[in-house]
Amino acid sequence: MKRLLIATAAWAVLAGGVQAQDNNLRVAIQADYDNHLGSLWDWFHRNPELSGLEVNTAARMANELRALGYEVTEGVGGTGVVALLRNGEGPTVLMRADMDGLPVEERSGLANASTARQVDSSGEERPVMHACGHDVHITALVGTARQMIERRDQWSGTLMLVVQPAEERIFGAREMLEDGLYERFPRPDYALAFHVAAGLLAGTISVPLDVVSSSSDSVDIQVRGVGTHGAYPHLGVDPVLVASQIVVSLQSIVSREISPLEGAVITVGSIHGGTKHNIIGERVDLQLTVRSDSPEVRTRLLDGIDRVSENTARALGVPEDRLPIVTRSATETTPATINDPETAQRVRDAIAAGMGADRLRDEPRTGMGAEDFAYFVEPGNGVRGVYFDVGGTQSSEVDTAAGHHSPEFRIEAEPSVTAGVEAMVLAGMALMAPGAE
Repeated sequence: MKRLLIATAAWAVLAGGVQAQDNNLRVAIQADYDNHLGSLWDWFHRNPELSGLEVNTAARMANELRALGYEVTEGVGGTGVVALLRNGEGPTVLMRADMDGLPVEERSGLANASTARQVDSSGEERPVMHACGHDVHITALVGTARQMIERRDQWSGTLMLVVQPAEERIFGAREMLEDGLYERFPRPDYALAFHVAAGLLAGTISVPLDVVSSSSDSVDIQVRGVGTHGAYPHLGVDPVLVASQIVVSLQSIVSREISPLEGAVITVGSIHGGTKHNIIGERVDLQLTVRSDSPEVRTRLLDGIDRVSENTARALGVPEDRLPIVTRSATETTPATINDPETAQRVRDAIAAGMGADRLRDEPRTGMGAEDFAYFVEPGNGVRGVYFDVGGTQSSEVDTAAGHHSPEFRIEAEPSVTAGVEAMVLAGMALMAPGAE
């Protein structure tokens, strides 16, 4: 009993010290927001850039991190930025923030609403908005970089900050890896990232222990027919009819070939075909997005699309030399993001201890969004990943908050940025604490 009381007393003293330390961290983060991060977020929000074209954003991030004393490399995988802080022996922890905006005209009502326009990769001028909160992510990465370098005596290892382009088109992470991210720089033992969430109370944190987001594949189907007069359909093969039957039949893959306990979605987002009322044309184009939560289901969905498209066309009389052409995008594709359970639990514990267990939320998934952070932590590459959400909306507006990618999207910057910094610092320090391995 005496030994238990001594141990309990010792733990109370230690816990008190940790809490004081964490309070100091929170005060430091708030001061940094007041003095720098708030204006930095304002600049990023006013100056969004499209996927793969984030030249000014990348330059600003490189300058911010270089000024703190990090080893900075620009132009990784296009506009990507990598910053290293070597701090003795220990694990390498990658912290990633995505930086691209969206071709959306902002109607958020914010005082610093974006009026930016930019010529996209196809040569079209578009309005641009941070309609998904990536401005919060990169601002928080700068704040995290500042707190980590000021606390070098409390952790050991290598911190690797990754400023990633083109998450919205899910090719930025892959292009950074193809440009030698894990060969030119230390291969990480762990990878961390967060996303601000409009549907979550500002300042709260949700850390899933398993699936975070789904795989995503963009698929195009070119349906070909035999053109003729609309009043003489028997003289041709109508690609509109064939395409319509393919659209309906594709849903049988999800409803009858995939277990109802598995996540699977095939959505036809675009149909284009024909030129005039009384002409049966020769072509209809379909654009699909395909989502799943496992590699096995992903393969079955994609193979099923090939089979249904081809054989539906055959059944409706399409000649063999005009069967549908199915192509999968080589760029807009990503596997599912799945957290490493053990590491996710360590991160949850660190956040609960440092921020308070009341700040944690166990939020159910409400859809099958995708996230190319998955490439950094693909099974077999040895990198244990944790991706979590940080709430971004005040309590009175959570139920009515505009969704991500909406022109009315808005979040509360201060609690989002400060909570994001605090959670990332606590997670990183827990993974790199001396003796943590």
